[in-house]
Amino acid sequence: MCLITFAWRPDSATPLKLAGNRDEFHARPTAPLDYWQDAPGLLGGRDLLAGGTWLAANAQGRVAALTNVREPAAALPASAPSRGELVARALQADDLEAWLRAMAREEAQRFAGFNLLVAQHDALWHLHRSASGVTFDRVAPGVHGLSNATLDTPWPKLTAARRALECAGKNWREATRQALHDTRPAPDDVLPDTGVALALERRLSAAFIEGEEYGTRATTWLSLDHRGGVCITEQRFGPLGRLTGETTLRQPR
Repeated sequence: MCLITFAWRPDSATPLKLAGNRDEFHARPTAPLDYWQDAPGLLGGRDLLAGGTWLAANAQGRVAALTNVREPAAALPASAPSRGELVARALQADDLEAWLRAMAREEAQRFAGFNLLVAQHDALWHLHRSASGVTFDRVAPGVHGLSNATLDTPWPKLTAARRALECAGKNWREATRQALHDTRPAPDDVLPDTGVALALERRLSAAFIEGEEYGTRATTWLSLDHRGGVCITEQRFGPLGRLTGETTLRQPR
């Protein structure tokens, strides 16, 4: 994904509410939200080119989501695996915290920059890998945002999406939809400087990117309840932001 906002309240009836956008080239083959036939128990969309995913849940109430880190000047590790495989690996790990700590110690360096969020009803972890190093922490309760830097980096679109969730009542999906579907670029004086050309920085600053070749491919809402039940709704978009479908599925089925 490229933009996520989430409310983490582990002592509530719904510990996690998450909403986010996935931006990608429209030509990249993608399977919609579904139960994976080759990995029983996993539910998510799928990148059909590399086989990974950006967000998924398992039948035990574990959730994982991924964003890439935008650092065009950083050297790509030799033979770097697809970052999308990290989500499935997190959901299939027998000892999740041990796997995350092993990733933080050494394995994360094999991948290009990423953020990995992994949650269950009583804990939420954030693993960050960039050219400046690797960090691994438990996420504090509250409303947070994540894009292509690190947790709560105040990019304009992230700040707006986070504020929408903070102010939302029961209809949090609609409140975040309005923020996530905002196509307006940020003013130049508040643009982040991620090392790409100014025109591209402007284009990527919009929460919802409309384009013929590259743009927002999906908006996803996920809720995790205190019993480990997960509900995911995915809206899918084609070139120029055209809505192509919507699916809602639950874990366990």
